[in-house]
Amino acid sequence: MRRRAFITLLGGMAAMRPVLTRGQQRSMPVIGFLGLQPASAFAARVAALRMGLRELGYVEGKNLLIDFEWAETVDQLPQIARRLVESRVDLIFAPSSTWVEPARQATKTIPIVFSNHADPVGLGHVESLAHPGGNVTGLSMVFTDIVAKELEILHEATPRATQVGVFWNPTTPSHEPALTAVHAAAERLGVRLHEAPTRRVEDYEAACVHDSGERQQSSGHGVTGELLG
Repeated sequence: MRRRAFITLLGGMAAMRPVLTRGQQRSMPVIGFLGLQPASAFAARVAALRMGLRELGYVEGKNLLIDFEWAETVDQLPQIARRLVESRVDLIFAPSSTWVEPARQATKTIPIVFSNHADPVGLGHVESLAHPGGNVTGLSMVFTDIVAKELEILHEATPRATQVGVFWNPTTPSHEPALTAVHAAAERLGVRLHEAPTRRVEDYEAACVHDSGERQQSSGHGVTGELLG
Protein backbone atom coordinates (compact mmCIF):
# COMPACT_ATOMS: atom_id res chain seq x y z
CA MET A 1 0.00 0.00 0.00
CA ARG A 2 2.99 2.34 -0.52
CA ARG A 3 3.42 2.48 3.25
CA ARG A 4 7.20 2.93 2.98
CA ALA A 5 6.89 6.13 0.94
CA PHE A 6 4.46 7.57 3.46
CA ILE A 7 6.65 6.79 6.42
CA THR A 8 9.65 8.35 4.66
CA LEU A 9 7.60 11.49 4.16
CA LEU A 10 6.86 11.71 7.87
CA GLY A 11 10.48 11.46 8.87
CA GLY A 12 11.42 7.83 8.58
CA MET A 13 9.44 6.49 11.50
CA ALA A 14 8.51 2.88 10.80
CA ALA A 15 4.87 1.86 10.98
CA MET A 16 4.94 -1.32 13.03
CA ARG A 17 2.31 -4.01 12.65
CA PRO A 18 2.36 -6.78 15.26
CA VAL A 19 2.03 -10.34 14.02
CA LEU A 20 0.05 -12.29 16.59
CA THR A 21 -0.92 -15.91 16.86
CA ARG A 22 -4.05 -16.99 18.70
CA GLY A 23 -3.60 -16.61 22.43
CA GLN A 24 -0.44 -14.50 22.13
CA GLN A 25 -0.39 -11.28 24.16
CA ARG A 26 0.61 -7.88 22.77
CA SER A 27 3.33 -5.94 24.48
CA MET A 28 1.49 -2.64 23.86
CA PRO A 29 -1.87 -1.35 22.53
CA VAL A 30 -2.43 -0.91 18.78
CA ILE A 31 -4.34 1.83 16.95
CA GLY A 32 -5.59 0.88 13.50
CA PHE A 33 -5.44 3.87 11.13
CA LEU A 34 -7.96 3.52 8.29
CA GLY A 35 -6.67 5.60 5.40
CA LEU A 36 -7.23 6.29 1.71
CA GLN A 37 -4.63 6.90 -0.95
CA PRO A 38 -2.74 9.10 -1.52
CA ALA A 39 -1.23 8.60 1.91
CA SER A 40 0.60 11.94 1.61
CA ALA A 41 -2.76 13.72 1.89
CA PHE A 42 -3.00 12.50 5.49
CA ALA A 43 0.46 13.72 6.54
CA ALA A 44 -0.86 16.64 8.59
CA ARG A 45 -3.48 14.48 10.31
CA VAL A 46 -0.98 11.77 11.15
CA ALA A 47 1.45 14.35 12.55
CA ALA A 48 -1.33 15.88 14.67
CA LEU A 49 -2.41 12.44 15.87
CA ARG A 50 1.12 11.55 16.94
CA MET A 51 1.55 14.91 18.66
CA GLY A 52 -1.72 14.56 20.57
CA LEU A 53 -0.87 11.03 21.65
CA ARG A 54 2.58 12.17 22.74
CA GLU A 55 1.02 14.90 24.89
CA LEU A 56 -1.00 12.17 26.62
CA GLY A 57 2.13 10.11 27.21
CA TYR A 58 1.79 7.69 24.30
CA VAL A 59 4.85 7.43 22.06
CA GLU A 60 4.70 5.28 18.94
CA GLY A 61 7.09 2.37 19.17
CA LYS A 62 7.63 2.88 22.91
CA ASN A 63 4.25 2.21 24.50
CA LEU A 64 1.95 2.30 21.47
CA LEU A 65 1.79 0.89 17.94
CA ILE A 66 -0.07 2.38 14.96
CA ASP A 67 -1.13 0.03 12.18
CA PHE A 68 -1.52 2.10 9.00
CA GLU A 69 -3.75 0.59 6.34
CA TRP A 70 -4.32 2.42 3.04
CA ALA A 71 -7.12 1.70 0.59
CA GLU A 72 -6.49 2.67 -3.02
CA THR A 73 -10.18 3.43 -3.61
CA VAL A 74 -13.27 4.08 -1.48
CA ASP A 75 -14.64 0.69 -2.57
CA GLN A 76 -11.70 -1.02 -0.83
CA LEU A 77 -12.37 0.58 2.56
CA PRO A 78 -14.70 -2.21 3.83
CA GLN A 79 -12.04 -4.82 3.07
CA ILE A 80 -9.33 -2.75 4.78
CA ALA A 81 -11.59 -2.17 7.81
CA ARG A 82 -12.20 -5.91 8.15
CA ARG A 83 -8.45 -6.49 7.95
CA LEU A 84 -7.90 -4.17 10.92
CA VAL A 85 -10.62 -5.96 12.88
CA GLU A 86 -9.13 -9.35 12.07
CA SER A 87 -5.73 -8.17 13.29
CA ARG A 88 -7.43 -7.32 16.61
CA VAL A 89 -6.42 -3.70 16.94
CA ASP A 90 -7.51 -2.00 20.15
CA LEU A 91 -9.00 1.07 18.47
CA ILE A 92 -9.75 2.21 14.90
CA PHE A 93 -9.11 5.79 13.81
CA ALA A 94 -11.51 6.66 10.95
CA PRO A 95 -11.18 10.36 9.97
CA SER A 96 -14.75 11.12 8.82
CA SER A 97 -18.00 9.64 7.49
CA THR A 98 -16.39 8.01 4.44
CA TRP A 99 -14.21 5.89 6.73
CA VAL A 100 -16.55 5.52 9.72
CA GLU A 101 -19.27 3.62 7.86
CA PRO A 102 -17.06 0.70 6.67
CA ALA A 103 -15.39 0.55 10.09
CA ARG A 104 -18.79 0.50 11.78
CA GLN A 105 -19.96 -2.29 9.49
CA ALA A 106 -16.83 -4.29 10.35
CA THR A 107 -17.13 -4.13 14.15
CA LYS A 108 -19.64 -3.30 16.87
CA THR A 109 -17.17 -3.74 19.72
CA ILE A 110 -13.80 -2.16 18.83
CA PRO A 111 -13.89 1.59 19.59
CA ILE A 112 -13.99 3.79 16.46
CA VAL A 113 -12.84 7.41 16.76
CA PHE A 114 -13.35 10.08 14.08
CA SER A 115 -11.73 13.52 13.88
CA ASN A 116 -14.01 15.62 11.65
CA HIS A 117 -17.31 13.89 10.93
CA ALA A 118 -19.79 16.19 9.15
CA ASP A 119 -23.03 14.69 10.47
CA PRO A 120 -22.59 11.67 12.79
CA VAL A 121 -26.12 11.98 14.22
CA GLY A 122 -27.84 12.39 10.85
CA LEU A 123 -26.12 9.31 9.47
CA GLY A 124 -26.87 7.25 12.55
CA HIS A 125 -23.23 6.75 13.50
CA VAL A 126 -23.92 8.11 17.00
CA GLU A 127 -27.14 8.52 18.98
CA SER A 128 -26.42 12.14 19.89
CA LEU A 129 -23.46 14.50 20.24
CA ALA A 130 -23.81 14.50 24.03
CA HIS A 131 -24.33 10.73 24.35
CA PRO A 132 -22.92 8.95 21.27
CA GLY A 133 -23.60 5.44 22.58
CA GLY A 134 -22.31 2.33 20.81
CA ASN A 135 -18.64 2.07 19.85
CA VAL A 136 -18.31 5.23 17.71
CA THR A 137 -17.33 8.70 18.95
CA GLY A 138 -15.23 11.72 18.00
CA LEU A 139 -15.43 15.36 16.89
CA SER A 140 -18.20 16.69 14.62
CA MET A 141 -18.19 19.60 12.16
CA VAL A 142 -22.04 19.78 12.37
CA PHE A 143 -21.72 20.44 8.65
CA THR A 144 -25.34 19.80 7.72
CA ASP A 145 -26.33 22.77 9.90
CA ILE A 146 -23.45 24.98 8.80
CA VAL A 147 -23.73 24.45 5.05
CA ALA A 148 -27.15 26.15 4.84
CA LYS A 149 -25.66 29.17 6.60
CA GLU A 150 -22.77 29.17 4.13
CA LEU A 151 -25.23 29.51 1.25
CA GLU A 152 -26.95 32.38 3.06
CA ILE A 153 -23.62 34.17 3.50
CA LEU A 154 -22.72 33.57 -0.15
CA HIS A 155 -26.11 35.01 -1.18
CA GLU A 156 -25.54 38.08 0.99
CA ALA A 157 -22.09 38.60 -0.53
CA THR A 158 -23.35 38.19 -4.11
CA PRO A 159 -27.05 39.19 -4.00
CA ARG A 160 -27.35 39.35 -7.81
CA ALA A 161 -26.38 35.69 -8.16
CA THR A 162 -29.43 33.55 -8.86
CA GLN A 163 -27.58 30.34 -9.77
CA VAL A 164 -25.05 28.58 -7.57
CA GLY A 165 -22.85 25.62 -8.48
CA VAL A 166 -22.35 23.05 -5.73
CA PHE A 167 -19.50 20.56 -5.77
CA TRP A 168 -20.21 17.38 -3.80
CA ASN A 169 -18.75 13.89 -3.56
CA PRO A 170 -21.19 10.97 -4.01
CA THR A 171 -18.79 8.67 -2.12
CA THR A 172 -18.98 10.83 1.03
CA PRO A 173 -22.02 9.69 3.08
CA SER A 174 -22.41 13.01 4.92
CA HIS A 175 -22.75 14.99 1.68
CA GLU A 176 -26.25 13.72 0.93
CA PRO A 177 -27.94 15.16 4.05
CA ALA A 178 -25.87 18.34 3.61
CA LEU A 179 -27.05 18.60 0.00
CA THR A 180 -30.65 18.28 1.19
CA ALA A 181 -30.06 21.15 3.63
CA VAL A 182 -28.54 23.29 0.86
CA HIS A 183 -31.54 22.70 -1.39
CA ALA A 184 -33.91 23.76 1.40
CA ALA A 185 -31.90 26.95 1.94
CA ALA A 186 -31.77 27.64 -1.81
CA GLU A 187 -35.55 27.38 -2.05
CA ARG A 188 -35.95 29.94 0.75
CA LEU A 189 -33.49 32.30 -0.93
CA GLY A 190 -34.86 31.90 -4.43
CA VAL A 191 -31.56 30.52 -5.72
CA ARG A 192 -31.18 27.80 -8.33
CA LEU A 193 -28.54 25.14 -7.60
CA HIS A 194 -26.40 23.35 -10.18
CA GLU A 195 -25.06 20.13 -8.67
CA ALA A 196 -21.63 18.95 -9.77
CA PRO A 197 -20.73 15.47 -8.49
CA THR A 198 -16.94 15.32 -8.17
CA ARG A 199 -14.96 12.24 -7.17
CA ARG A 200 -11.53 13.22 -8.52
CA VAL A 201 -9.57 16.45 -8.95
CA GLU A 202 -10.09 16.21 -12.71
CA ASP A 203 -13.86 16.37 -12.21
CA TYR A 204 -13.70 19.95 -10.93
CA GLU A 205 -12.44 21.43 -14.20
CA ALA A 206 -14.99 19.50 -16.25
CA ALA A 207 -17.80 20.61 -13.92
CA CYS A 208 -16.76 24.27 -14.15
CA VAL A 209 -16.64 24.17 -17.95
CA HIS A 210 -20.08 22.56 -18.08
CA ASP A 211 -21.48 25.05 -15.58
CA SER A 212 -20.10 28.03 -17.54
CA GLY A 213 -21.73 26.73 -20.71
CA GLU A 214 -25.10 26.40 -18.99
CA ARG A 215 -24.91 29.90 -17.53
CA GLN A 216 -24.10 31.41 -20.93
CA GLN A 217 -27.47 30.12 -22.11
CA SER A 218 -29.27 31.51 -19.07
CA SER A 219 -30.22 35.10 -18.25
CA GLY A 220 -29.43 34.68 -14.56
CA HIS A 221 -26.19 35.60 -12.81
CA GLY A 222 -24.21 32.65 -11.49
CA VAL A 223 -21.49 31.81 -9.04
CA THR A 224 -19.75 28.49 -8.39
CA GLY A 225 -18.87 27.60 -4.81
CA GLU A 226 -17.60 24.48 -3.10
CA LEU A 227 -20.27 24.40 -0.42
CA LEU A 228 -19.71 20.71 0.20
CA GLY A 229 -15.99 20.13 0.71
